[in-house]
Amino acid sequence: MPHTSISRRAALGAAAAAPAALAAPLYAQGVRQMRMVTSWPADLAILSGSAQRTADTIGELSDGRLQVEVFPAGTLMGAFDVHDAVGAGDVEFYHSADYYFQGKHRGFNFFTSVPLGLMMTEIHGWLRFGGGQELWEELSGRYNVRTIACGGTGVQMGGWFNNAIESIDDIADLKMRIPGLGAAVLRELGAETVVTPGGQIVEALFNGDINALEWVGPNDDLAFGFPKLLSTYIFPGFQEPGTVSGLGMNLDMWNGLDARDQAIIQTAADIENSQSCSDYYAGNGKALSQMLMEYGTEPTRIPDDVFDQLADIAYRVRGSVAEEDELGARINESFLNYQRGLMEWNSESFAAYFARRDAAEAVFGSGQDDF
Repeated sequence: MPHTSISRRAALGAAAAAPAALAAPLYAQGVRQMRMVTSWPADLAILSGSAQRTADTIGELSDGRLQVEVFPAGTLMGAFDVHDAVGAGDVEFYHSADYYFQGKHRGFNFFTSVPLGLMMTEIHGWLRFGGGQELWEELSGRYNVRTIACGGTGVQMGGWFNNAIESIDDIADLKMRIPGLGAAVLRELGAETVVTPGGQIVEALFNGDINALEWVGPNDDLAFGFPKLLSTYIFPGFQEPGTVSGLGMNLDMWNGLDARDQAIIQTAADIENSQSCSDYYAGNGKALSQMLMEYGTEPTRIPDDVFDQLADIAYRVRGSVAEEDELGARINESFLNYQRGLMEWNSESFAAYFARRDAAEAVFGSGQDDF
């Protein structure tokens, strides 16, 4: 949950009573006051909490010199307006998912999550050691923004539906809330797709604007009450295997910071990468069990042949980003080469271990219940 430190309260002091406004940052006695807008509803403990924790950490690491006030979606602006606002310098930071901005360039999808793409640990490796961050900066820089990874949700479920998906033909009946390149895959199969801000999803269901949805995962899906609204929870999800949240910064503001303050912001984001991923991993496991106990929700596996057909289209949709422009081609090539370079290691490490661990639990695990 968001927290407020003593040093943060002291530093904000009189400024806390000032009205929120899209004005230039304030300086008082060496304190710089900035704003962060988000794409998340205020009542999402982990996603909104992720933005607030990052702001708090920046304040704490700077000994109160850098103060960042957080504005959830719908307070200063809409959920999907944050990229434009930061690029224009109306506010200094956003916390969002960059695939919301694919209307500017579809390459943004690769820095959040793409179908059949990298999982969370993998994508952080690509960003740090595979050239991904440099490509992200090149793309974001076109819009006067610099973005870094700052938290994330990890692997996501396939979504909520009124009925099970038994054949590929069932996709055509969907009016689904789904963002990113996953939406493009479903449209190839005749589905209607929309990108509804998180705070408006339930309303869209009640209004009949959608009849299926993909949101985050068990923790946040339970918080929104989806088990009471839709009967079928599909897995595995093909569309978002390792979703990254981005901390976007006005590029002029970033370039005007000294190396110390740049390092403080980067460190705060690095801390949040660990914090939010751990939060979701723990929270999703608990929430999935709670769904079963309270609502009888048992996730339904999507048939293998349906998943394979989705995967076939997904690879073509991903590859089409290379046709966007020369930068899109380089992003796609870098991402794909990094993913392929990990396949043997993943097969002989994580995948092999999970398979043997699950088998061992099935045979020997019950004997541990006596301890």
